[in-house]
Amino acid sequence: MEVEDSGGVVLTAYHSYARSQQPSGEQRCASLSASSHPLSRKSIPRCRRINRMLSNESLHSPAFCRSNSQASVDSTSMEDFWREIESIKENSMGGQEEQLPAEVKPVDEGELEAEWLQDVGLSTLISGNEEEDGKALLSTLTRTQAAAVKKRYNTYTQTLRKKNKQSVRDVRDIFGVSESPPDDACDNHTAQLGGTEEEKEVPEVIQTSGPVPDDASLNSTTLPNGSRNEEGSFVDPRIGSMSILEAIPDVPVHSNGSADAGQSAQSTLSDDYLEKDIPAETEEVSFEVSYSEMITEAPKRNRSKKSEIKKEDYALTKLTVQKTRLGLTEAGDLSAEDMKKIRHLSLIELTAFFDAFGIQLKRNKTEKVKGRDNGIFGVPLTVLLDNDRKKDPEVKVPLVLQKFFEKVEESGLESEGIFRLSGCTAKVKQYREELDAKFNTDKFKWDKMCHREAAVMLKAFFRELPTSLFPVEYIPAFITLMERGPHIKVQFQALHLMVMALPDANRDTAQALMTFFNKVIANESKNRMSLWNISTVMAPNLFFSRSKHSDYEELLLANTAAHIIRLMLKYQKILWKVPSFLITQVRRMNEATMLLKKQLPSVKKLLRRKTIERESDVPEGVIRVHAPLLSKVSMAIQLNSETKAKDILAKFQYENSHGSSECIKIQNQRLYEIGGNIGQHCLDPDAYILDVYHVNPHAEWVIKPQ
Repeated sequence: MEVEDSGGVVLTAYHSYARSQQPSGEQRCASLSASSHPLSRKSIPRCRRINRMLSNESLHSPAFCRSNSQASVDSTSMEDFWREIESIKENSMGGQEEQLPAEVKPVDEGELEAEWLQDVGLSTLISGNEEEDGKALLSTLTRTQAAAVKKRYNTYTQTLRKKNKQSVRDVRDIFGVSESPPDDACDNHTAQLGGTEEEKEVPEVIQTSGPVPDDASLNSTTLPNGSRNEEGSFVDPRIGSMSILEAIPDVPVHSNGSADAGQSAQSTLSDDYLEKDIPAETEEVSFEVSYSEMITEAPKRNRSKKSEIKKEDYALTKLTVQKTRLGLTEAGDLSAEDMKKIRHLSLIELTAFFDAFGIQLKRNKTEKVKGRDNGIFGVPLTVLLDNDRKKDPEVKVPLVLQKFFEKVEESGLESEGIFRLSGCTAKVKQYREELDAKFNTDKFKWDKMCHREAAVMLKAFFRELPTSLFPVEYIPAFITLMERGPHIKVQFQALHLMVMALPDANRDTAQALMTFFNKVIANESKNRMSLWNISTVMAPNLFFSRSKHSDYEELLLANTAAHIIRLMLKYQKILWKVPSFLITQVRRMNEATMLLKKQLPSVKKLLRRKTIERESDVPEGVIRVHAPLLSKVSMAIQLNSETKAKDILAKFQYENSHGSSECIKIQNQRLYEIGGNIGQHCLDPDAYILDVYHVNPHAEWVIKPQ
């Protein structure tokens, strides 16, 4: 094989050895375990189990085709990963990239649970304040979600009791006598043993399912997947927060946290749910029903079926999502406030999802690494975006990252081994220093940078973020999930919820990154960068932990991280779609918030006036669409069962087709539903508007740029 002159660039991690010359994944795991892990004999079987779970594409060399992709060889030995690690160490530029490992601080379980409750928007359970948002969120939880909240709240309260409980010294220890204490002292002693006042005031969720007050307004809209009592009506958000949790029917939970649907063993649950003799080439994923609810309900449907799943037989199945009449929604189609609620619900649902498999989603309390306040490298994404929005208020992905993408796309998509190159160290160091000093003032000269240096700095950009782009603390739970749930659909569901739970900056940046890497992979025949190569090389850059790990642990984390990246690349087109059941819950949350605010006289009067104006303006089944940027600014449209969003856009285009500029304008416009039970929702062009109208009859309809 001939390799063209790389201009002083070192080519790493590219070999064309035959499979017989390479050590197997299990052999390498064994050698690593024996040399670095203190419990090597016990560790080797686990390493083998994990490797067998990572799919045929991950752990066995792809079909060797010298004319198409010689770069795909040697996937079993994780050679790309180890050479990337060596490249990172060799090119750390005098310790510029090195940061001290974060120390894992010992922390009480209750403290982690309290942090979890705050992260999901339920700080009201900790503070005791009856906040509207917290009560609205609680009133929309599914049974499995409520069970996850109850479990963590009870752990928090139990830990709080232990902290507040004072140790009582016996009177004989104080005075050294065996005489009986006076009656009042005895009474006081008994009172102290009963606990402190703070302890007595800590409530605990009592698992009950009694009836709750009904309200006609709560049943006016039928939305699936909300919190219902046993009589079928939604929980009234106007009652207390603890009463809301108590009113949600319980899901029987094993001591290990897994949901019990009538089966005695957890393995039966996962086997029934994941049962597949031969994985289908294409499988449909439903966004309509809560993932955790589907898991707990599956054994009831398959109780008579029992079969073993060969965990090494699955591959990256093609997954499709069937559009409903409401259409599909991208993460960027919702308002920032509604996406915040989606993040809260996603974390609750993710926790409930892992609970259903008996997996504890634990997050270590690590010392936070403070990022830089200026420059480019080592600066938090939010700080970079704040600086970039001074130039472009609509930017969602750091501008410097977009420049790296553009530089590689200009001349590097067909460059062989583009992301396996270590680059010219001197040039990379020079460009890094200039970027830190000149980028924000637009004085950096991009034309002098080669695509190779851009690729190297792109990896360094993610590696040096103060916190990993993706939450590395979820990897242990994902490893266990692959052991218990090898089906690719289940792994997709877990990853889908992880993506939805990401902060906005991380989620948008990750989406842009996966789009870019899929462009690189599309040129695999020329650049020798396959799906495997990209995922393996990028694993230590995107999923990094500042804690110290043995080689065995590092390999295990790398295998799993690379597998997660492959899933994100493979299913990128649907991973950033918001599950419909979460949007339904957001609608219900907004309705519950409005119901709580209706108790205020001023708000109640305003809502009544708006309702009267709307009813007098348009009849039932007719919507008034506003297009403030077009010459035809408003139009009343009679809806029927087949009217789609794109039909309304086409009607406006026809009415505004007098000039070519108007045609261009309408092509960049989308139909939005605004207000009612949603903040703002950019509608799918294929969404049936009459169905959306029935779900949100009080919305306003606006055509504007996306």
